[in-house]
Amino acid sequence: LVSILQRWDLFMRVWSAGMASEMTTEQHPAAVDAGGTIYLSPIVSVGACFVISIIYVASLYVWNSKHDRDHPSTIKRRFFSVFVVMLVAPFFVLTLTSKEVFQRYTMWQIMGFRKEGLFTATFLPLLLTMVLFLGPLSVQLSNGIWRIYSEPMYWMNAMRNLVWLRNHLVAPLSEEFTFRACMLPLLLQTFRPSVAMLITPLLFGLAHLHHIKERLQNGRPLREVLVVSFFQFFYTTIFGIYSAHLFVRSGHFVAPFVVHAFCNHMGFPDVQEVQSQPHRKKYLFIGFYVLGLIGWIMLLPTLTTSTWYSNNLFWASDL
Repeated sequence: LVSILQRWDLFMRVWSAGMASEMTTEQHPAAVDAGGTIYLSPIVSVGACFVISIIYVASLYVWNSKHDRDHPSTIKRRFFSVFVVMLVAPFFVLTLTSKEVFQRYTMWQIMGFRKEGLFTATFLPLLLTMVLFLGPLSVQLSNGIWRIYSEPMYWMNAMRNLVWLRNHLVAPLSEEFTFRACMLPLLLQTFRPSVAMLITPLLFGLAHLHHIKERLQNGRPLREVLVVSFFQFFYTTIFGIYSAHLFVRSGHFVAPFVVHAFCNHMGFPDVQEVQSQPHRKKYLFIGFYVLGLIGWIMLLPTLTTSTWYSNNLFWASDL
C-alpha cells in the first residue's frame, strides 16, 4: 500500500511540475516551500491519512467478543490493537515524507517529539483549556469534588481501573499519536496549516461513528443512536480542530495529548447540574461559563503563538 502511494506521488510530482508553469503559488492549493517545491500530492497525503484512520478503527474490531466496550477483556484487547497501530502508523510518515523535509528535520521532530519548548507545550495549552472549563471547574470547586484529587487512594484506584486508564491515558495517547502526530506532518506537506487543521478533525470525527454499531447491539433505538452519534461526531470534530491547532502551532505532541486527557476527564459540561443550583448560585456559575469562553477566545491567539514553543518546523512560516 505504501509502495502504491509512493508511486502515485512520483506521478503527481511529475504532473505538478508540468502544471507549475501554468499556475502561480497563490492559485495552487498545495503547500510549497520557499523554492516552490510541492512536497506531497493531495491524493497521497489525504489517502494515507484515510488509510491510517481505517486501520485504527478496524483494529478495534479484529477481536470476536460478545462483551461491550467497558468489559475488561475488550479493553485489554483494544489496548493491544491501538498500540500495534501506533507502531505501524509512523511508517507512513517515514516512507512518504519528502527528502526535502528530512534534510532539515528528523521524523520524530515533525511528529512533535522535540526538546525545545517542551515545558511550555506541556503546561500552557493545559492552562488555556482550563480557562475554557472555568464554569465546570467552578462547580467542582463549589461542591468539593476537587478534594478527591489530593487523596492518594483516588490515584491508586485509578491506576487499577481499566476504564479510567483507557479514557485518561490510552485513548488520548493513541488518538493524538495517530490522528495528529502521524497525519498532520503528511498533510502539512501538501496543504497550508489552515486547511490541514480541518482535514484530520473530519477523519477523527468519522472514526468515532463506529460507536453506532455498539449502541445498536446494546438495544438502543435507531433514532436515538443516530442523534447521539451525530452529536458525538460534531463535538469530536470541533475538539479535533482545537487539538490540531495546538499541534500545528506548538509543534509538540504533548500539547494535544495533555489537553485531550484533561477534556476526557472533565467530560461534556453538565448543564443540568448548573440549572439545579439555587437561583443566585446558578447565575454565578453561568457567569463563569461565559467568562471562561470569552477568556479562552481572547487568550487563544496569544497562548498558541509558535514562538512560545520554539516551533521552527517546516510549516511554521505559514502560521
